[in-house]
Parts: sequence; structure tokens; C-alpha cells
Amino acid sequence: MYLADQRWPELGSYFESESLAFVPVGSTEQHGPHLPEATDHLIAESLAREAADRSGYLCTPTVNIGVSPHHRQFHGTMWVDAPVFREYMESLTRNLAYHGIDRVIYVNAHGGNVEHLREVGRRLRDSECLYAIEWMWDESIPELVDDLFETNGPHGGPKETAMIQHIAPELVREDKLETARDGGLTDWEMDDVRMHGARTFYDAIDNTDNGVLGDQTDATAEKGQQLFEAATEQLVDLADWLSAREFDALMPRDHVD
Repeated sequence: MYLADQRWPELGSYFESESLAFVPVGSTEQHGPHLPEATDHLIAESLAREAADRSGYLCTPTVNIGVSPHHRQFHGTMWVDAPVFREYMESLTRNLAYHGIDRVIYVNAHGGNVEHLREVGRRLRDSECLYAIEWMWDESIPELVDDLFETNGPHGGPKETAMIQHIAPELVREDKLETARDGGLTDWEMDDVRMHGARTFYDAIDNTDNGVLGDQTDATAEKGQQLFEAATEQLVDLADWLSAREFDALMPRDHVD
């Protein structure tokens, strides 16, 4: 069920019987010369709405702009500062609690949001408002990602390319896949981005001239469909697991004696 499509009287029956919501969260930022800046929020919304359709749980509208200052040198990247993002997400989630939601899954598709969504979840749990957890789609199916792509990449690489080829093929510049690969970074080691144990870079442009990593030519819509199906199954299973838990068991434990 997609919240924004419903009339308010119709939503009352959901809140009477269910208390879980999917909140899709992404970004609007550069994804190389071949993918749209909407990549992350398109993936997050598509997965959340599909999981909601299959499970009957509630899906909220998507948060389209996240914590992306590390991509700011590239045209069009949008971001909010981390403290603002955390405050916004906490306020938004408390709004859901007001209506009776007591468990939330942040369906996340942007790595820059992870630590901040985890912090928001901790705040809400520590205050015993509700239980909110961050879920990152590719981290739910790491073996499949590794099996499908010989040279993957954490940003704008073949896994995200394949997902958009499946979700919104008209937005992929297929003629730019080789350009993305050749102008990006396909061979890197952690030693290349660390010095004496310290991570020395802050922005994507410090490592890759065109903003992407991996071999995008290895992506296909068929692989994207495999990723989408597998990740959706994981998300539905997570929601069912979370829905079945007793609320008290999700809250912080008492101090030891």
C-alpha cells in the first residue's frame, strides 16, 4: 500500500491492524556519464513499493535528497548537511509514530546515508518511540552481486547500472557505458586510498575523474532483474520478521544489576 495514493479514511484500517512502514531513502547525485542523478532514489522507491505490493505493508513517499557532499564537484548533485538530514529523518519518523507505526524499515540505496540512518534509529529506539532500522539493498544480497559482476564498483558501477537498466531503461545512456568504464576507476586497492592506516580522501573526485567505479559494460537488464527480485525477497522477509517481533523485545534492555 502506497500511503500517498490513499484517502485518509482508508488509511485508518491499516493503522488499526498493522504497525510497520517502509520509508524509501536515496539521493540525487552524479552517477557518471551513463546513469541519471535519480539513480539511488529510483532504486529505493522501486524496491520499497514492490515489497509493499507483495506484503501489504505501508510504503511512504521517498526521501530523494540525502547526504551527498562527497559528490558536490559534479554538476547537479544535491545534498543536505548530515545534522539536518538526521533531524529531518527523525522528525519524519516520529510523524509515523503519531499515527501508530512502531517499526520502520529505511529502504536505503545510498551509502552516504547509512551511518546517519543508523544514528536516527538509535535515537528513536533509545527514547522508546519506535524501532527503525536501515536496510541497504546490495548488502542484503552480497553473494549474488559478486557472482554477477567480475569488476563491481561501489558507485555508478555495474550493479547500479543493471538495476536502472531493469527499473528505468530509458534513463540509461547505453552508448556511454564504455566511456564510464574507461574514464572511471576499475582497478583499485585499499592501499591506494590509505596512507599509513589513514583514509586520505574525502570526495569521489579524489579517486575517479568521472565519478564512477567498476566495469559498467558488464551490466544488463537481465542481471538487474535478478538483483531486483532477490533484494525484494530479502526486504519482504525482513519486514515479516520485524512485524512478528514483540515490541518490548525491540526496545533497549534494562541496566544490568
